[in-house]
Amino acid sequence: MTLHHHLHLVSDSTGETVNSVARACVAQFEGIEPQEHIWTLVRTRGHVEKIVQHIRHEPGPVVYTMVDEGLRRLLEENCRAIGVPCVAVLDPVIRALGLHYERTSVGRPGKQHTLDSEYFDRIEAMNFALAHDDGQLNEDLKTADVVLVGVSRTSKTPTCVYLAQRGVRAANVPYVPGVPLPDALFQLQGTLIIGLTKDPARLVDIRKSRLRVMNDREEAGKYADIEAVTEEVKEARRLYARHHWPVIDVTRRSIEETAAAILTLYQRHRAKAAE
Repeated sequence: MTLHHHLHLVSDSTGETVNSVARACVAQFEGIEPQEHIWTLVRTRGHVEKIVQHIRHEPGPVVYTMVDEGLRRLLEENCRAIGVPCVAVLDPVIRALGLHYERTSVGRPGKQHTLDSEYFDRIEAMNFALAHDDGQLNEDLKTADVVLVGVSRTSKTPTCVYLAQRGVRAANVPYVPGVPLPDALFQLQGTLIIGLTKDPARLVDIRKSRLRVMNDREEAGKYADIEAVTEEVKEARRLYARHHWPVIDVTRRSIEETAAAILTLYQRHRAKAAE
């Protein structure tokens, strides 16, 4: 039986951090499906007081990331009066780092979103991923940090976009039976090339769903035929093996998990290149 609860997520910035932490924690509890109330850019007493009114009306745990001491105290005191837990998710980490580095935190909302060089690197990486999606601009692959190769529906595009958010310039090239891969791919020097694969049965299910959404029966053919797809996956894996490209099976991986595996390979690749 699924239990529905209210969960208030409060942030003085975009809410990205508190949302991610709260969802990661909630996922550990089966049968719980919280109704999230997301409050972002909370930087005034009036805003906090408005949130408190909603918490009184729909009480539930409060998870927050705010650095202003006055606003934190106002939120915590009201939550205590209402009788709901109020958790500052960053406090233990900031405290531990402060003790280790012997520094005091600057207490500036949204400091991780500062428009510095890393921010613009991520924007550039995002533009790169979109421009080099699905085999576009192959002549420019040499400027990529990572190139993903895979058959259709192995999540190449969303994985590249996720990597871009981490500042990695990622391109992807589709493997299509009977269609030669671009020469530029085999001429790369120093670029990490990774092959993506997936269980053929799962691929068939996904491809059939896509065809139904597109209402495209004419294109079905071998695209969603289990025997053809099985052979397609085998051909792709033989290609990866011939060129000694590392392979990641994305069958049971989320985009985040696939990207994490790629980032690990990329870090090793860079470390080896620096030797």
